[in-house]
Amino acid sequence: MELISINHAILGLLSHKPMTGYDLKKLIQESSFLYWSGNNNQIYKALVELLNAGFVTNEVRHQDSSPSKKIYTVTSAGLAELRKWVAAPPEPPEFKKTFLIQLAWADLLNPDELNALLAGYEQEVRTQLLLLKGQAGSDHDVNEGKGITLWKLIHSNLISTYNNELTWLAELRHELGLT
Repeated sequence: MELISINHAILGLLSHKPMTGYDLKKLIQESSFLYWSGNNNQIYKALVELLNAGFVTNEVRHQDSSPSKKIYTVTSAGLAELRKWVAAPPEPPEFKKTFLIQLAWADLLNPDELNALLAGYEQEVRTQLLLLKGQAGSDHDVNEGKGITLWKLIHSNLISTYNNELTWLAELRHELGLT
């Protein structure tokens, strides 16, 4: 089974429309679920790999008042690679949370310290939830039309994950007598 790479995400973004590396960086950074940092090194390295594999092409567009820019376009081979990856069996979900490892030994803490730990984690979850809710609609610009429902539902999945974490924290506090 092939792991997702930034290359597949870029092919997916380019399947919507041709873009510059800067456009890709901006979309990845603003996305609620494309989890790469979107830094230039990652994106341009991936674009070179995709170009060398024949999955994308580029065209330099000269501009009078600005520097020239490279516009990347997915090729038919790139679309075939993207389709192959999309059709591959999905990987099991990852639920790696550093907080759970911390919590495993939280019996070393006194009740006030444990409460502070839980409050800090809860605040972080709430902050991430607010950021995610603030991003509502930003991913939709990438995938207008046929995929917009999927992207809305992906966003909804992420929101429900954070809401579930808050529910679990309330249950944890109750079970530990910290409410």
